[in-house]
Amino acid sequence: MTGGAVLRSEPLPRTVRLLLLAQVVNRLGAFSLPFLTALICADHGASLATAGLVSAVFGLATIPSRLAGGGLADRIGRRTTIVLGLCGCATAQLAIAASTSLTWAVTGAVLLGLAFELYEPPSQAIIGESVPERQRVRAFSLFSAALAAGGMGAGLLAALLGHWDLRWLFVTDAATCLACALLIRLALPRDRPAPPGADQDGTAVRPLRDRALLGVLATGTAYALINQQTVMTLPLALARQGLPAAYTGLLFTAAAATTVLAQPLVRLPWATRLTTPGALALAHLLLAAGLTGYALARTLPALLASAAVWSLGDLLVMGRIYALVTDLAPPGGSGRYLAVFGTSWGIAATLAPVLGTQLLARAGTTTLWSTMAALCLLLAALHLRVTPESPGLDNVAEAVRRRVPDAA
Repeated sequence: MTGGAVLRSEPLPRTVRLLLLAQVVNRLGAFSLPFLTALICADHGASLATAGLVSAVFGLATIPSRLAGGGLADRIGRRTTIVLGLCGCATAQLAIAASTSLTWAVTGAVLLGLAFELYEPPSQAIIGESVPERQRVRAFSLFSAALAAGGMGAGLLAALLGHWDLRWLFVTDAATCLACALLIRLALPRDRPAPPGADQDGTAVRPLRDRALLGVLATGTAYALINQQTVMTLPLALARQGLPAAYTGLLFTAAAATTVLAQPLVRLPWATRLTTPGALALAHLLLAAGLTGYALARTLPALLASAAVWSLGDLLVMGRIYALVTDLAPPGGSGRYLAVFGTSWGIAATLAPVLGTQLLARAGTTTLWSTMAALCLLLAALHLRVTPESPGLDNVAEAVRRRVPDAA
């Protein structure tokens, strides 16, 4: 096998493949959230400040939601928790769609936040525990690709329904949540969780006392803050540069397409041989390059190239980081470990709009993206120094290193 060839991969377990399909179905409808503030302003006469506050409260609500998802996954089972979360999201979205007052709409938004992240820890735990260590990076990378593929279809549906009535966005999102819940309920086997609070050896599972996990959580939160700038602040940054708002959708589509099409890269021998700290450092160098492109680019082709480079880094991060967290967890505790790590996204969703808009308003787009790129370089250095190696995955990397010359 040559150095640039793609290693032949074992097929993923049926459970994981069904979960990936369900994620695509669910993601197809996940376009209502960006329109929450628009609906509150248009239908209920709220000010922009009020709408922004509601959005921030939603972000805060996702933090206990994520923690509850991990706890429930390890106590009542993964499948049950996923179905519960999806049905809760559907109920909240229908409440928002049917709201006749601002109070009703805000209540629906808070309930949506409390149900929104119940799905993630158990679904990630299923992936981490259903595949052998050597396949975890690939499986989590495909999970990211499923989100991206569904997101591309979601954008098209949002464009169609948004011209009709914003409330139908929430109705459609609720329908896809229920369809996903039904698929999970019928297709996934019922799992039997470990006894509450203990792993298979009877040792208490306490993620917040695991220093290795807390270190990964710290760097993961910094990454999530940067990542959210490319979602929440990018449209404002383009407008400030005098570029068409339509560019935002094109950049999001280019990023999603790159995530899907670049999946074979994670199976290249040189990528598989990288240790976890080395892979995360390389990923953040790519992220820095993409953000530098955003700082310097003034044309659509340059912006599209920057989005593609950023997405390559994002692909490496998502596959490796969730595999690392799963590997750090004791048996039966991956749901809670993934939940604690996942709070990084709730923190980012709350802080990123404030930090991004302040930088944009006070210093401009070039400084915004240059600052984010510099933070990525700092994180690349930190990963090499403080990120633990994932024992199982890095042993696999060594095994692959020995395999490659034999297959040449």
